[in-house]
Amino acid sequence: MSARDEILQATLRLIGERGIGAVTNRAVARAAGVSLGSLTYHFPSQEDLLREALHTFVEEEIARITDYCTALADSGMAPVQAPDQVEKAIVDFTDGPEQIANLELHLHSARDPSLRETSKRSVAAYDRLAAAVLKALGIPDAEQHAPAIVAMLYGLAIRRLATGDTSAAGTADAFRLLLLGALPR
Repeated sequence: MSARDEILQATLRLIGERGIGAVTNRAVARAAGVSLGSLTYHFPSQEDLLREALHTFVEEEIARITDYCTALADSGMAPVQAPDQVEKAIVDFTDGPEQIANLELHLHSARDPSLRETSKRSVAAYDRLAAAVLKALGIPDAEQHAPAIVAMLYGLAIRRLATGDTSAAGTADAFRLLLLGALPR
């Protein structure tokens, strides 16, 4: 892994473990095992570092979830089976401090306009991903329904973090409720 990648991963771990306030150049350099000069060479400002950390996390997350969803769509699964698979995927994908860092960075973008565009791109990418899954399941107007799915999953992520629930219990039921409401009658 390159020094730049080590810095980004260390930044995400620090945010997830101790919050955005813990992201100082010295703390990130120490956590990444790089010199302070190397850190500032790759990321001249905190804004650059935070923006790139969010972007990197989102791209990696989208790639993982896209692979999973492609396999799910190729399986020919009926829409009524999908919620249980979504819940399983969330349990598989929501480990580690990077998940907390993702939410922290989105919240931080509300206070820091320099991060807002990256946050918007992230949400739009999740919307596209949700729409692709809904289309694969034969749901009409998938693009219209996708933001509700994404909002629900973000809300459930916050609930899991707040309660310490690592099981994603209730995700399948919530997804099923939204999914069945979108199915043609």
